[in-house]
Amino acid sequence: MDFWQRYRAIDARDTRCSGPVSYTHLDVYKRQGIYCRPSCPARTPKAENVTFYETSAAAHDAGYRACKRCLPEAVPGTPAWNIRSDIAGRAMRLINDGVINRDGVEGLAARLGYSSRQLNRILSHELGAGPLSLARASRAQTARTLLVSTPMKLADIAFAAGFSSVRQFNETVGEVFDMTPTALRATARHHPTPAASTALTLNLPYREPFDPGIFSFLAVRAIPGIEAGTPVSYARSLRLPHGDARFRVDYDGDAPGRPLVLTIGAVDLRDLPSLLSRVRRLFDLDADPVAIDAALGADPRLAAAVASAPGIRMPGALDPQELLIRAMIGQQITVAAARTALTQLSAAGSPSMTAGDGLDRLFPTPAQIAEAGGGLLRGPRRRIESLVATAQALASGDLDLGYGDDLPGLRAKLLPVPGVGPWTVGYVAMRVIGAPDVFLANDAAVRNGIRALSSGDGAGGDGAGSNSTAPTSDFSEVSPWRSYATMHLWRAAAAAPKTTAKTAQTTKAMT
Repeated sequence: MDFWQRYRAIDARDTRCSGPVSYTHLDVYKRQGIYCRPSCPARTPKAENVTFYETSAAAHDAGYRACKRCLPEAVPGTPAWNIRSDIAGRAMRLINDGVINRDGVEGLAARLGYSSRQLNRILSHELGAGPLSLARASRAQTARTLLVSTPMKLADIAFAAGFSSVRQFNETVGEVFDMTPTALRATARHHPTPAASTALTLNLPYREPFDPGIFSFLAVRAIPGIEAGTPVSYARSLRLPHGDARFRVDYDGDAPGRPLVLTIGAVDLRDLPSLLSRVRRLFDLDADPVAIDAALGADPRLAAAVASAPGIRMPGALDPQELLIRAMIGQQITVAAARTALTQLSAAGSPSMTAGDGLDRLFPTPAQIAEAGGGLLRGPRRRIESLVATAQALASGDLDLGYGDDLPGLRAKLLPVPGVGPWTVGYVAMRVIGAPDVFLANDAAVRNGIRALSSGDGAGGDGAGSNSTAPTSDFSEVSPWRSYATMHLWRAAAAAPKTTAKTAQTTKAMT
């Protein structure tokens, strides 16, 4: 948007726009600069006093502090990182996963294939702030979440958020929020009280609407001992850089605010920012459902499905390497058969050091799969050999994939791998990097979903025939949101009568 489009969004208090906007209210704040969300209820400033920034980090660097009224640091993340596949978008996904905290700017630059100097120049040009400033803003947001949601000690919050010292934590919170950590904690609507257990509980912000169907998607694919799911909850054990973790997410659609509650049973505090980032990616909480539904709802084939399930989410991946293994096992077999195979394979994994809530194992590492997978898996020999060879490549580092990849890069890495085809690459891209515009045209469940919607067996719909212009078979009309169209089609296929979905039950599983 240009300046005046953005300014009109401020004047209209447009809640769909959640990116930071900075301005100085000369008459109200006496030249004290703040930055707000466009939907801030404060009086609209004059246009000459408004400056727009792409990120909160850029506003921080310019000397602005976060507004205490609209709390721009408390909103869901920027959906642009899910859409952009350029260096800036890839860098932000890695920064949110804690790469700078673990490996520094040099480590981030190496993962992206640039020098630190080049990366700093690119991010400063694209986002208005360098990698250190972006990481600092991410730490501040994590710190605020913990301050207002948990009874953790301030020193523990400082290190959990990624700060190197309590002094740095105090200074950053003071600069960003113009408040001390203690004062910021006092602004919480529901003050955290010490609990008898060591679990951390906090709400996960997201943009409405939210369709809880993602819980069912994860539940039917849950591996016993590693995952557990219901239509309104999901729990699992997870291996993170500094140790094991265990968490649970619950959804209450009847409670005020329809909260998503994250309960962390165990985690190394150094891994807390990474865990928060990965859980948000798993549930696609930084998506912009209004924009997505508007595009999908304009297609007559999807209009009724979108109306019946607004705010559908695209499941992410907690571990990119694990997701590749699961996708390779799940291709061309049913969801139930894939779950059985993965349950057998899970025997190669290590017991979880944070066992609890029925979760007592970790998904096996690539090295463990390479060593024991051949004896645990059943099926065509060639398929098993391909899987073991892929695990060996992942374990040795010859094959590397992660949140910093883009779609062309994933294709170049994965298509030469025996046993990996275009469907697997597209599915991995959807779930690992959140690629929003993947359409799995050859997926049998997608084809059955199209037939179900056309016939009215799924979520309903007028079918393609209601449009005077014949729609394209690849759903290009809803680009760049075809991955979300795929989610609607999968759901329609699953909800269709047995006779309609029979073909889909004998082909590719969405693991």
